[in-house]
Amino acid sequence: MGTTAVEHREWKVVPAFSKLATYAIVVIALCAIWQGYKWLWETAGWTWPFVVDDTTMPNIWDIFAAFGEPVTTGGPALIHPLLDAAWFTAKEAIAGFVLGAVIGFGIAVVLVHSRLLERGLLPYIVASQTVPILAIAPMVVIGLGSKGVEGWKAVAILAAYLTFFPVAINSLRGLQSADPRAFELMESYASSRWSVLWRLRVPASLPYLFTALKISATAAVIGAIIGETPASIQDGLGGAIVNFNQYYSLQPTFLWATNIVCAVLGLVLFGAVALAERLVLRRAPENFA
Repeated sequence: MGTTAVEHREWKVVPAFSKLATYAIVVIALCAIWQGYKWLWETAGWTWPFVVDDTTMPNIWDIFAAFGEPVTTGGPALIHPLLDAAWFTAKEAIAGFVLGAVIGFGIAVVLVHSRLLERGLLPYIVASQTVPILAIAPMVVIGLGSKGVEGWKAVAILAAYLTFFPVAINSLRGLQSADPRAFELMESYASSRWSVLWRLRVPASLPYLFTALKISATAAVIGAIIGETPASIQDGLGGAIVNFNQYYSLQPTFLWATNIVCAVLGLVLFGAVALAERLVLRRAPENFA
């Protein structure tokens, strides 16, 4: 007998709770390692690789308590400006993520149709990622600023710079991964390049594409945060990091709390892409998914 609808839903719910439990265990384990390391180094008086105290390694509970502390006397709790900063940075990261994904996939489509262009351009695409983003950020921001491009748009372009590479490389590999017999079949029907691309190459590339998008989602957040510094943008997480870094010796928990928000933002974007992957690949042919 087949499973009922209720049993099918229960089967889906169990893995979901199992994943959530796994994530919770990992977080608890990381916190325990942090506190264990702090306690051991303080108790033993070890100073390598650095001196451990409440400034270099605040207690986990102090870091989370900082979210409820006011930034200034009588001001709002830290969590409120950090959420505003996270939303501002998220918009920059999403804009750069979309732009970089479109550019990266477009490059892959061009290269997959020309072996000559692939051999000629691929080394330069790879070489573009060997230049540190910290070296590129000021040039991009200042150069685009002289052309009237607003600061947040320049930051989005920096996020796109970190996004396009994994998308281009993985998409190219995916577009080339379709079954050769399927190519022969479509050629026998005199299918156009456009038809082969959308009916064969693109479906075959989806698993590779989503893998790249998950990597690029977090990279876009990094690019946005780094780009805010040379752009002198104070409204995002990059500005918050610079600000709280200046007062680290007096209030280190604020900077660590900001780092947690940055990590959570990256996880949220990663989770959004992972959810989209599940929804899209669920409808993909079995040999592609």
